[in-house]
Amino acid sequence: MQKITASYTDFYQLTMAQVYFLNQNHEDQSVFDYFFRKLPFHSGYAIFSGLEVLIDILEDFKFTPEELQFLEKQGFHKDFINYLSDFQFNGEIKSVQEGDLIFPTRPVLQVKATIIEAQIIETLVLNILNFQTLIATKASRIRLAAPHDTLIDFGMRRAQATGAYYASRAAYIGGFDATSNVKAATDFGIPVSGTMAHAFIQSYENELDAFRDFAEVHPDNCVLLIDTYDTLRSGLPNAIKIAKELEAKGHKLKAIRLDSGDLSYLSKRCRKMLDQEGLSYVKIAASNQLDEHVIKSLKDQNASIDVYGVGTNLVIGNPDAALDGVYKLAFADGKPRIKLSENVAKSTLPSEKQVYRIRNQKNEMLGADIITQVDETNIEKMHHPFDLTKSTTYHSHILEPLLKTVMKDGKRYEKKKSLAKIKAYAAERLNELPEEYKRFSNPHIYKIGVSTELLETREKLRETLKK
Repeated sequence: MQKITASYTDFYQLTMAQVYFLNQNHEDQSVFDYFFRKLPFHSGYAIFSGLEVLIDILEDFKFTPEELQFLEKQGFHKDFINYLSDFQFNGEIKSVQEGDLIFPTRPVLQVKATIIEAQIIETLVLNILNFQTLIATKASRIRLAAPHDTLIDFGMRRAQATGAYYASRAAYIGGFDATSNVKAATDFGIPVSGTMAHAFIQSYENELDAFRDFAEVHPDNCVLLIDTYDTLRSGLPNAIKIAKELEAKGHKLKAIRLDSGDLSYLSKRCRKMLDQEGLSYVKIAASNQLDEHVIKSLKDQNASIDVYGVGTNLVIGNPDAALDGVYKLAFADGKPRIKLSENVAKSTLPSEKQVYRIRNQKNEMLGADIITQVDETNIEKMHHPFDLTKSTTYHSHILEPLLKTVMKDGKRYEKKKSLAKIKAYAAERLNELPEEYKRFSNPHIYKIGVSTELLETREKLRETLKK
């Protein structure tokens, strides 16, 4: 993919940055929080995705000479342009691990840097993390609907242009097995998969010849699309003929694929006919506007489908389309900062913070994370972040710190994690989550609270600013 440079930002980030620079407060230290306010898809959790991509980009996030020339034409001050010519991110980032479970309100990632650095990277942070987290969460829900079947990302042609590239990566983290996206497979090491299109079959005078030629070239990886003309009277009988021919040559037909019609009915009929011909090893794949709801319905109907190719609804995050992640200032120039709102739920949490996952003495998740100030040590009481009448006390529990240093002085702090390890970690963390939070509909609400000390800091700051 084309390299992402420092111009990958919103214009207003630069208009603000110039003011910081010309007023000589651009070196003021700041802390920004990345978090989101609402879970997508009515899910009980989200899967954090995009962190390793973000770190890679930030390590070499610079303006090119051509970009500086463009900004000069927009009327930016020459001294500011000179500053941008040497710009690079030198800050610190703390974050949850990629693949972890994340929930609304609590910080997911924290940027500690000069105010100008933190401001210029805001758009990049939101763009990368919001999208990939959305798609990883969608993929995870689809995986929960089909826990033992093969899931393949088929969405490239319907995605928002090159968004398909990162959608494939996020889908793999969320639980998919492979992608049809060759570029994503090449760059990220995702298993690649693909069969044939109707056009291939239509280009032949008859379906059987098309199948035969395809099988000749791909004898050990042959998947036949059987619904171009008539699924049960043409496509399947011809696929069975090819399967017998492959057997005679010491090979096996891998699968047939359904791309239209009543998938439950057709899959059952195909399974029965294949089994009657001694082809029980031939798998049945299905595609066509699938998502977690359709797949769950197919599973409930006991459809005979082994492989699901999921496209549009996965890679565009249908129906939510976007995660409402935000990036808010929490500390600047030596002082905690807060955004006020008449709606307390829209007010932000001040100060540099830590987030802990609360576990019992058996190290099991209890369905609660607590947000604290960064240096707190005595943490026993958790308050509702918006309803001050609600609180819970925890005694003798294990507190797992979630925000850990991933960048320091603008460089990666730990060895880069492979995508396979991130995927495995996501599965491990999801497996720890109690079942009631993974329900397909009306999942239990995961509790997020704030410590007494952080709550008091916020309320004092709110009262001061209101005056």
